[in-house]
Amino acid sequence: MHTGTTLTQFIIEEQRHIAGATGDFTALLNDVVTAIKTISNAVNKGALIGVMGALETENVQGETQKKLDVITNEMMIRSNEWAGHLAGMASEEMDAVYPIPTKYPLGKYLMVFDPLDGSSNVDINISVGTIFSILRAPVPNRAAAEADFLQPGVKQVCAGYALYGSSTMLVLTTGHGVNGFTLDRDIGEFILTHPAMKIPADTKEFAINASNQRFWEAPVQRYVAECLEGSTGPRGRDFNMRWVASMVAEVHRILTRGGIFMYPRDTKDASKPGKLRLLYEANPMSFIVEQAGGVSSTGYERILDMTPENLHQRVPVILGSKNEVEVVLGYHREG
Repeated sequence: MHTGTTLTQFIIEEQRHIAGATGDFTALLNDVVTAIKTISNAVNKGALIGVMGALETENVQGETQKKLDVITNEMMIRSNEWAGHLAGMASEEMDAVYPIPTKYPLGKYLMVFDPLDGSSNVDINISVGTIFSILRAPVPNRAAAEADFLQPGVKQVCAGYALYGSSTMLVLTTGHGVNGFTLDRDIGEFILTHPAMKIPADTKEFAINASNQRFWEAPVQRYVAECLEGSTGPRGRDFNMRWVASMVAEVHRILTRGGIFMYPRDTKDASKPGKLRLLYEANPMSFIVEQAGGVSSTGYERILDMTPENLHQRVPVILGSKNEVEVVLGYHREG
């Protein structure tokens, strides 16, 4: 018999501190959790149920879709469209806003999500995840248009991610710190295991895709070069480099032991000022990181202050341990 606090208990306790709370948000989160449990099951069974491998299709980003990209996207939609809490949804895997079917009531929230972050890793059994963000609909109970989703990250009501690794974890913020929950499969509940998560201000780890080094701007070139020089260089200490190719896994490592993650602006493709999607990846992860005491920036501006231009806008991302991110931002200011 478990003795920990369940996610449902935790959210209800949080709700009691909010004047005028109706329970809609709690119910919405329960639907999100249902989707995450379903996705966790599909990811863990993998080849046993024939969901591995790629399709002959591309998403709106021009990326080849994995079978699980499509399957998990459908799981998120089906779990969250019916209950009357949402006015619309948007996903990294869909070109346009997903309208709530007319047979279902409309609600006062919007949800954006990346159903399977790091899906290139699924066939080699490396950690992947789901990222989601909840916003208030500008006009409740009305079908959402694209413009309704184009809110700066500071407007997020909630952001979270699920990590499908050696255990399934859900990490969540509603603007009052960050808490981590682990799925207990014996009882089918997420249990609070990582309360009040904080990112150490200092770190000796950095994560970046070094294959793009020739395309980086000068400030990032300088920072990484100094890290690689280690104790004999200007930083006076040795660093370790990490790269998982899954933003969920990268951010989770930073939350648990510190670090800095960089997918910076580069010159590889002039039409793409950044790699990561503002709505589905950068905003929710920046909200989580800042709530845990870290910093998140494009290198030039705070990510959470940006007003999105479209559903699939890409941005550079530099986030993690406060003091290390500030070093990189200082190099950007110097030019």
